[in-house]
Amino acid sequence: MLIVESYSLAVVLCVVTMLCWGSWANTQKLASQEWPFQLFYWDYSVGVLLLTLVLAFTVGSSGAEGRSFLPDISQASGDAITTALVGGVVFNLANILLVVAIDIAGMAVAFPVGIGLALVIGVVTNYLAAPVGDAAYLFIGVALIAVAIVIDAMIYRRLPRDATHSVGKGLGISIIAGIAMGFFYRFVAASMATDFANPEAGLMTPYSASVVFAVGLLLSNAVFLVPLMYKPISGERAPMGTTSARETSACI
Repeated sequence: MLIVESYSLAVVLCVVTMLCWGSWANTQKLASQEWPFQLFYWDYSVGVLLLTLVLAFTVGSSGAEGRSFLPDISQASGDAITTALVGGVVFNLANILLVVAIDIAGMAVAFPVGIGLALVIGVVTNYLAAPVGDAAYLFIGVALIAVAIVIDAMIYRRLPRDATHSVGKGLGISIIAGIAMGFFYRFVAASMATDFANPEAGLMTPYSASVVFAVGLLLSNAVFLVPLMYKPISGERAPMGTTSARETSACI
């Protein structure tokens, strides 16, 4: 499999990842004018699984180091697969709540609070579990994120009084989403080998773990997303009946 060994390239890919965070949420906000977020989220979930499969069968199955996708996932233990699935379920719960919060309160309130809180919790919990890297830089970054969340909340308080009701509801949901999202990665990390070039038996490479994670995300829609299609927290219910069947088919 392809292993990124360049520190500079790893940083660039982290920046690309952060840009992608914002792009899907912005796209959801734009699409929500005509396309309920429940149906949009089916697109997102299927897209995540397809993308992880493409990466697993291409860069995840090339190169001289590590294990290719199919041999890797076939030797994975039940515990490793279960923890990666649980990671996908926890992430999906957090992500759906974040999308709901964006739908209620808007991008400017929900996204900084939800993702910022997730970053703070994620950095702290993952560092305590595996203290790798410069603690000073990590926690300075965490402190700056926390300050940004506080500033965002202060700006929220300046909104006109008639606009704060729905924003307050969305802010509460985004806080819950951020807390849940801060813990999902520990499950995924527990399913992965620590040495990607020579992965331990029973554990998975990141490409395989990502596929299992995406499967958990998609399957848990039946628990988290389908009820919101019938009884949404905000707005109108997603279209059902004959029209729904056509829209859902197009969505998937």
